Amino acid sequence: MASRGSSLRDKQIVSIKKILNLNEPVETSETDDTTTSGFLAPVAPILKDGRPIWKVLVFDDLGRDVISPVLQVSHLRSMGVTMHMHISSSRAPIPDVPAIYLVEPNPANLQAITNDLQKGLYGSAYVNFLSSIPRPLLEDFAAQAATSGTSEQIAQIFDQYLNFIVTEPDLFSLGMQKQHTYWALNSAKTKDEELDGVVDRVVSGLFSVVVTMGLTCQIRCPRGAAAEMIATKLDRKLRDHILNSKDNLFSSQTRPSSSAAGAPASRPVLIILDRNVDLMPMLSHSWTYQSLCFDIFKSELNRITIETPVDSTNPARGTTKKAYDLAANDFFWQKNACLPFPQVAEDIDAELTKYKEEAEAITKKTGVSDFEDLQNDTSASAQHLKAAITLLPELRERKATLDMHMNILAAILGEIQNRQLDNYFELEQSVMKQTKAQMLELIKTGDKGKPTDKLRLFIIWFLSTEQDVSRQEWAQFEEALSTAECDTACLSYIRQVRATTKMTQLTTVNNTAAAGQQQSGSSDLLQRFSAISTRFTDRLKETGVPTNVLSSNVASLLGGIKDFLPADRDLTVTKITESIMDPSSASSSAIAKTEHYLYFDPRSANARGTMPQPSAMRATASGVSAPGGLPGAGLGQAPGTGASFGQRRQGFSEALVFMVGGGSMDEYGNLQEWANRTSGTDRVKRRVVYGASELVNAGQFITNELDRLGKEIS
Repeated sequence: MASRGSSLRDKQIVSIKKILNLNEPVETSETDDTTTSGFLAPVAPILKDGRPIWKVLVFDDLGRDVISPVLQVSHLRSMGVTMHMHISSSRAPIPDVPAIYLVEPNPANLQAITNDLQKGLYGSAYVNFLSSIPRPLLEDFAAQAATSGTSEQIAQIFDQYLNFIVTEPDLFSLGMQKQHTYWALNSAKTKDEELDGVVDRVVSGLFSVVVTMGLTCQIRCPRGAAAEMIATKLDRKLRDHILNSKDNLFSSQTRPSSSAAGAPASRPVLIILDRNVDLMPMLSHSWTYQSLCFDIFKSELNRITIETPVDSTNPARGTTKKAYDLAANDFFWQKNACLPFPQVAEDIDAELTKYKEEAEAITKKTGVSDFEDLQNDTSASAQHLKAAITLLPELRERKATLDMHMNILAAILGEIQNRQLDNYFELEQSVMKQTKAQMLELIKTGDKGKPTDKLRLFIIWFLSTEQDVSRQEWAQFEEALSTAECDTACLSYIRQVRATTKMTQLTTVNNTAAAGQQQSGSSDLLQRFSAISTRFTDRLKETGVPTNVLSSNVASLLGGIKDFLPADRDLTVTKITESIMDPSSASSSAIAKTEHYLYFDPRSANARGTMPQPSAMRATASGVSAPGGLPGAGLGQAPGTGASFGQRRQGFSEALVFMVGGGSMDEYGNLQEWANRTSGTDRVKRRVVYGASELVNAGQFITNELDRLGKEIS
């Protein structure tokens, strides 16, 4: 875990607070706590003539998405922001108040700002662009202001380099769901101009992330496809900025050198990968709390929406929706997000027990019978009463957080039971052992989950199995999936992916000893969990969660928990990251895969590459489009610079891993688990930031990307 104030989220918060402070530096004391609350301490608004400056915040869609996961309304208030509104909404004039604009630099937003100034909505405008505004657009904006006579109302114009969305301390996306990047980069119908637009947006976002982190990265990527084009353009952009700017964005940044003997290089490495390096994490069923929430429920940024039946015995009455915010200051989420679901269920029981014990201890001291009576009881000891009332807000907030997670866990348990997610997870742990006959039988079994679950399992098996599937057998699988009500539109593309080149899997269980320890740990947890299963049902009743569906089955459902615990596995992206960050410990297969990755260093005069044409990202050597082809497949010698032996073996303590074409919560969790596992007391502290063009779950990836590609091939 990143140290206090060093995570990507912390650095983005600092940048946003500076904007809200009218681009004046925000002083942060050494005692500010970002680990317990998740936020930097509130800071009073800047003063003018001894009075605070109150402001209005105006944002567009991306500006809203950037702010909402990291700052709550109370934090905006602490910075003097009294109102926040969308730029396209109808807004009443507040002529004496300055307005802070946080928007993308596009013609529509520039025209909207000019219209606001013409109408005299605000006293002055502090314009902050989420990315660097192109010079032609800036000149157009200046011409609009001059023509309308509003130039004097513009107090500031800044490029802020914040066009990325941070949802976890070291997890970000570029919010490119509408661009459907995986489809765009693999479709034969995508034009070069459209590809250029996708690549330029990714380059702009990555440049902003690097600027916010404050460190120029060395860049590694595979040859060919989108990763190379992005790496090449990003290297050129960083290089031009460093060389051509006297006071560049990195000149004031310093990084302490490591004092440990043999420590890896202090500069981080940026690893850019194409989604086709491993499709399985986009489709697999996971067992960690965070991945389950993201997979099962409708999610948007840090908010999940749960649908529950009004009456479980009468589905005709419909469902109700309830939204929950998984905020940065959620102590339970911070602790359990990346843990397996059984351990989370065990921890919620422990936390509720701890809460009850603390509440009971306070009530005993004050003499009241119930914690809620403290506010009304005047006979209790004044000293104890004062201490109890001081603790009351914190305890109530903790109880509300635990109740929320009890509701979420109850909903997850219901989905596990209805869709048999435990069986799918267990099958995917050893999917390569499944025969064709077994897989066909699983598809035909009527009671195993939803149709989408069966389709996901089949795709994972088909892309990873060593067995050849004949045309006749393929027809049988298609027929079985159609009979099971699966949408088979994507299968033509999946078949093309396998035909082009078999998916290379680097996923491994670390070693036999680790597997033995995992089995032993499973047995221990099984015994502990069996003991709390009844109490878990009681907790559901205490928090008001409907238990008529779950109460009779919680014990039996959790009784097989030993089958749900994930083995100590590293996914393909984790093995690739390990081979670059810690080559001395990486497997030979991972080293071989990254041996010929291109190397870029914006601070080096030699480590650069020339620009490939956009069409080269999908073309084979013969010039024939190959949808689904893996990065570099069939390509000749790609432009770029190969890393020397020393560069390949230097090692890093910090990495930024970026996936082009969609990111997976499984990969993020697996990378964090690997970083924590390999950062012992006597080892180098490792940190991995994971990002993607967009974060989508399996259902969205199949519907919006794979199905569209399959229909093009059919």
